[in-house]
Amino acid sequence: MPLLLAAFSGYTRTNPPEKAPRPSRCNLPMRPAYAPHQEFLRPARPRSELWRLGLGLLTAFAIFAALQWGLGALLIATLSPQTLMEVQAQLALGNTPGGATMMLASFGLILVAVGLSVTHVHKRSALTLLGPKALLLPQFTRVLTALIALNFAIWILPPSEFLHPIEANLPLATWLSFLPLAVPALLIQVSAEEILFRGYLQQQLAVRVKSPLVWMVLPSLGFGLLHLRPDLPETRWILVAWATLFGMLAADLTARSGSLGPAIALHFVTNAMAILCVSSDDILSGLALGRMPVALGDPAQLTPYLLIDLGGMLCAWLAARLALRC
Repeated sequence: MPLLLAAFSGYTRTNPPEKAPRPSRCNLPMRPAYAPHQEFLRPARPRSELWRLGLGLLTAFAIFAALQWGLGALLIATLSPQTLMEVQAQLALGNTPGGATMMLASFGLILVAVGLSVTHVHKRSALTLLGPKALLLPQFTRVLTALIALNFAIWILPPSEFLHPIEANLPLATWLSFLPLAVPALLIQVSAEEILFRGYLQQQLAVRVKSPLVWMVLPSLGFGLLHLRPDLPETRWILVAWATLFGMLAADLTARSGSLGPAIALHFVTNAMAILCVSSDDILSGLALGRMPVALGDPAQLTPYLLIDLGGMLCAWLAARLALRC
């Protein structure tokens, strides 16, 4: 468009120059979806050798085993044989409020093991596994708020019926009295798993191989195998596949956001619904307000709930992305 009309155009009045069109957001160059991932990976680049990753995993496992042994020795030295048997049974099943709280808090041993391994093998701060400080807490808060709102809407909006009636598990007063301990213990549990799989493994693999088939899928498969249930022969691989898919969604959120905040929030809300609100399993049911009598080993009973859970998981992933605008 010419800025001025010709002076001898024959017109007695000239029209004002047209304003340049405002740039549209659609015309602006798009940032790659995983661009924040690069800043998340930056601390892992200086010592990213694959042999160092293997050594780091072995070191973390050795530290974890030593901590478990030390904790067991402490219990043996301080508790009577009868009390020791009771504590061990509660830790193994988590079907009492105290046992479930102790089981969740015991994941803190993983935090210590991975943190020490990263510090000594990779020569970097364990806090770098979480991502930039400026992103971590704000992103965690935004996603947590969005997911609480989403789950509240799912519970109150029709249809809200369950395939099986919910049974009472804990008295409300008991449940409320354990929440101040249960919530921090649950946060320890989900943070430990996210730091290991979406923090340490994802960072160390992604700096070596760009393909998400490696840094997204391999840690997620490990996360899925962590949920293998040998006592459920007919459904154990279905549960592994479900956990693997969850791991991939958490890895995607981590790559899009550049910190572990969103993945920890997603994991926290997911586990809170299954551990603190309504449990469908005898294992780790001690803190649940309600119980749903579903036979996890029966594919016919489990499949409908997994399909519903799959829809909820995808909605949670999308809600997290909307909260982050990524």
